[in-house]
Order: sequence, then structure tokens, then C-alpha cells
Amino acid sequence: MDFRHTMRGRSALSAATVLSGLLLMVTGCGGGGSDDEGKPKAESSAPSSSGKDDGGGQKQSQTPSADKVLATAKDGDISVTINSAVRDAGGFVTVSGNVRNDGAKSWLGANWVSDERELRKNGGSLAGANLVDTQGKKKYLVLRDTSGRCLCTKFSGQISPGGTAEWYAQFPAPPEGTTKVDFQVGTMPPAAIEISEG
Repeated sequence: MDFRHTMRGRSALSAATVLSGLLLMVTGCGGGGSDDEGKPKAESSAPSSSGKDDGGGQKQSQTPSADKVLATAKDGDISVTINSAVRDAGGFVTVSGNVRNDGAKSWLGANWVSDERELRKNGGSLAGANLVDTQGKKKYLVLRDTSGRCLCTKFSGQISPGGTAEWYAQFPAPPEGTTKVDFQVGTMPPAAIEISEG
């Protein structure tokens, strides 16, 4: 008799514990959208993070900002705008921006092909771009993977008249003290840019 009463008591206690745990979870998640004063809760205005974790938490996405222009260069009907040049902890610099076709014919970027044999198969891309550290007298070529593909934008099609396309290219990072470099691609004149820390 005592055994049955003990088992019933334990079962009831277990059920009560599980039920109270579930109620706490529902209460914690239910939020109702207001704080203690009855005012609606403000949504966070912090930008969401994306990108790879470099050991110090997540890094914000390095998308080009249309408002910020570091430099522009023009060759005939094609103009390049550079919106961002960021030094990352991994020892490289990511340069990004957009290209605009103000001509009457479609453009593919064929004259941006690299002189390096390994990168020639990238076709219309930023494979021929480079950064020049004039003070340190060094030229930095686009990085590539083990298959010979550049770590840069490869244009999937032609840019029609009046059209634009976003692009990026990654380079080995100059020494820490170097912040000013020239970006150059194809027959575009060099564009002086400043590297920011990521």
C-alpha cells in the first residue's frame, strides 16, 4: 500500500514539474509585444550580421554602399565606381563597387582579362585587376583558388547599354601601415583608394 502511494506521489510530482516547465517556456516565448509599462517594444535597429566567423564573432556583410564613393575611373563609355576597400583579418583586401555601361553596345569585360595564363580562362571578369602600392613599389594581383578561378566577380552576361553590375575582387593585403593604393583594371586609368580596416 505504501509503495503505491509513493509511486502515485512521485508521478504527480513529475507531472507538476513538467507542466510548470512548459508554462515557463510558453510565458518566456510569448512576449506579447509590450514591456512592463504597456508600451510597444521597439525593434532592434542594429544591422544584421553575415559573413564568415573570423574568431572574433560574425563580421558584417561587405556589400558596396551606393552612398560612399572612394574613387571612379572611366575608359570610353565604361565607368568603374569603387565603394569599398576593406582589409580583412585573413590577410587580404576586398575591393568592391560597380561598373556602368554608358555606350550604345553591350559590354562583357573582355579587355579586363588577366595577362596570366592561369587566369585567362576566367573570361569577362575582374581577373586582370590589380592594386599598386606606389610607396612600397609593389603590385598585388587578384587572388585565385586552386582551380585557377579568380576570387573576383565573373560577369555572367553582357552589360546592356545604360546597365550596371556590382563587382568585387580580393587581393593580398599590403603591409599594415599601407592604407593608400591604386586600383587598376584593363585600360582604365589608376584610381587612388584608401583601405579601411575590417
